[in-house]
Amino acid sequence: MSKSNKKEINWLPDVEEHDYPAALSYLSIIYPPGKVTQIVNDLKVSDIVQFKAKDIFRASKLSLLGVSNSHVHKDSKKINKGIALSPLLLVRDEINGLVIIADGYHRLCAIYEFDEDAMIYCKIV
Repeated sequence: MSKSNKKEINWLPDVEEHDYPAALSYLSIIYPPGKVTQIVNDLKVSDIVQFKAKDIFRASKLSLLGVSNSHVHKDSKKINKGIALSPLLLVRDEINGLVIIADGYHRLCAIYEFDEDAMIYCKIV
């Protein structure tokens, strides 16, 4: 159990297949096509690792979305019902010293509000 005695967050054993095209779409805004394809291919073969929610937020330098956001609210309901979540897809941006959340930003926000110390399953390249 987490420190707050809430239910544990359940995780799928691997990333849902539809998360890769979502990551590709987002990363296409940041990187040229060849690099995006390579990043997504690297993510597909990466192992699942874990980081604390608060550490991913700090590394991403993104703002926390609240449960008033419909996607965060939907993911919060999944957590409370014990429905397994898809691991996040993360990309290290070494030039800017941060991590890009290629897919899973709304899940991260929902988890952070649930328990900022929760260990988040993710793939990172």
